[in-house]
This record gives sequence, structure tokens and C-alpha cells, in this order.
Amino acid sequence: MVSDKCRCKAMVSAVIVAAGKGIRMNDTVRKQYLPLAGRPVLAHSLDLFEKCNFINKIILVVPEDDFDFCRKEILPAGSEKTVRLVPGGEKRQDSVYNGLLAADENTGIVVIHDGVRPFIHIEMLELCISGAKEVGACILGIPVQDTVKQVESGYIIKTLERDNLWLAQTPQAFQYEIIRKAHENARLKGYAGTDDAFLVEQMGKYVKIIKGSKNNIKITTREDLKLAEVMLRAGLD
Repeated sequence: MVSDKCRCKAMVSAVIVAAGKGIRMNDTVRKQYLPLAGRPVLAHSLDLFEKCNFINKIILVVPEDDFDFCRKEILPAGSEKTVRLVPGGEKRQDSVYNGLLAADENTGIVVIHDGVRPFIHIEMLELCISGAKEVGACILGIPVQDTVKQVESGYIIKTLERDNLWLAQTPQAFQYEIIRKAHENARLKGYAGTDDAFLVEQMGKYVKIIKGSKNNIKITTREDLKLAEVMLRAGLD
């Protein structure tokens, strides 16, 4: 396997994407701002990036109308890291691209993370960054444990071999030149992916995957939020 040995610049920027409307929550408050143990979900996610010594700069992508709210309720007081607010786009992929454009010119590695995943660990984040420095692209994921069926019109047409199937998570880390080119290729050719690694794969580049955690849940429904509360009480963060 060919690796892209990193000759990139030293700065590591994090793009935290939280520009969604949260419509699956059926709430007037966007899901990233819903309270989790008394604080917005997004504030919990931001905490880890604040604490990670590998991260130099944080780019928080949110709806432009929410900038004032985020400055008051999300951004930590007395932060030692630069946190820049960037407006989101029409879709997640557009929001990530906006974040990439806002990265410092000295950025060598970009870490992309869903703002509604508040349970990542610093060690996993650092492993992703190290993996991206080594081979160009590295993401978190977990092996599939349940039997997976391919379904059409409500009927099973195939049972998939699960031994080589993984569920992708964030954070996902990339050398800056690679991920920016991947996004620009996608925009030029008009295709979309459900995660950023897919865009890199479309260029024929390898993406390393390392084992994450089942606790690294993405909060998208009311049930997820209730589970997150239980996890915090149980000390599973």
C-alpha cells in the first residue's frame, strides 16, 4: 500500500461542523444547542478540542444567525486557542468546505468532526491526527457486529459479509492539501458523500481507519439525547 508521507506544515486545525437545522429533533432549538447535563451539546464537543494539545486552531461552522448565541453560550471563556466562527452552507459538505477555506495558510492537518458527537476521547483524536500525518488520511470507525442485510422495496436481496464492514465515525483527519482537493473535485464533478473520507476515496487515495468507540454516538434524535444523559451520569464520556 502506497502511503503519503507527511511533509505538511505543522499547524493542526479542527473544523467542527454544527450548521444543521436539527429537524429530526422536532424542536424549535437546533439539536447542537439542546441541553446535555445543563450545557449545549456543542459545548461538550468543543471541550475536547480545547483540551487537545495537538490542536492549534478551531473553526466552528454554524448558521450565521447563531454567531451571537455561540459567542455567549458555546465558546469557552478564557480559551487559549483561536476559535473562528464560520457560516455553514446549504448541506454538510458545503459547510465543511467553508471551514476548509477558513483554515490558516500554515495548516498542515485538518480534523473534521461532527458537532453533535460529544463523547470522543483525546487519545483517539490524537491517533487520527498521527495517522493523517503518516498516510494522508485517517478516520475513526467501529467494526459492524450485527448481520447486515441489503434490502430493496422491503425485501432482503442479499446478506452482506460483515467481516470487512465498518461504521465510519468522526473525527476524520486529513492532510490539508488532500482534503481541500477532494472537496474541490466533488464540487467540480457534482457528487456528494455522506462523509469526508468518501471524497478522498473518490480520488483513489487510501484512507486509514482506526477503531473508535461505541460511545462515540452522534446525537440526532431525542432517543440519542436521552442515551447521552445516561452515559454522562454513568461516567461513560
